[in-house]
Amino acid sequence: MPRPSPPIIPPDLLLRAYRAGIFPMADSRDDPDVYWVEPRQRAILPLDGFHLSHSLARTLRRGRFRVTCNAAFDAVIDHCAAPRADAPESWISARIRDSYRALHQLGSAHSIECWQTGADGTERLVGGLYGVGFDRVFCGESMFARAPDASKVALAWLVAALRRGGAELLDCQFTTPHLASLGAVEIPQADYLTRLAHAIGRGYGGGAAGSDAPSAGLLPLGFAALVEAAAGSSSSPGNFIAQSLIHTS
Repeated sequence: MPRPSPPIIPPDLLLRAYRAGIFPMADSRDDPDVYWVEPRQRAILPLDGFHLSHSLARTLRRGRFRVTCNAAFDAVIDHCAAPRADAPESWISARIRDSYRALHQLGSAHSIECWQTGADGTERLVGGLYGVGFDRVFCGESMFARAPDASKVALAWLVAALRRGGAELLDCQFTTPHLASLGAVEIPQADYLTRLAHAIGRGYGGGAAGSDAPSAGLLPLGFAALVEAAAGSSSSPGNFIAQSLIHTS
């Protein structure tokens, strides 16, 4: 008989863990267990320190990708968990995947998607990222790319949307050369916890922790406001975002 699927991590427990500065991982894709991680050094991406290279700005302006928010959360997390040449095994187990899907359904986990139309006219998902959002915090979990620059474009949109929504802290958990090239830095965990407490203490809109946070979430609201602002300008969405990042990075 097939082994029953392990229960998901309860959403309230998952959110309490993020508010305490810890997060779950698994040893492999098939691992039914999870362990809780509190890094000694924490990677964050300062929202005013995103490194927009000339080539990435050009990619944004050319509009090579259509970018959406929460349009394909399940597909994004499945792509992030899939084997890659540089990472044949994944820490995103089936239990973790299902736990974040449940969190997404409750409005606390979100995704950014990059779509590209092929020669046959079919649009396909070629990049994206997902993470957990609460108060003025967004904790990025993982990203993927099936086309050059797709994950970088997703991250640029994420930063622009979080800034538009009033976020204070973008957590990247662990640094990588890819993230470092985009502006991520490492800080001691104690420093991260201080920043986290400040962002939680302000809540959304300056209230108590989470007291006036809209149910839709900070990222989707910031993303919608970003799209609206771009539509009201004379620029394309990609050019509008490139200009906003250039002016504040």
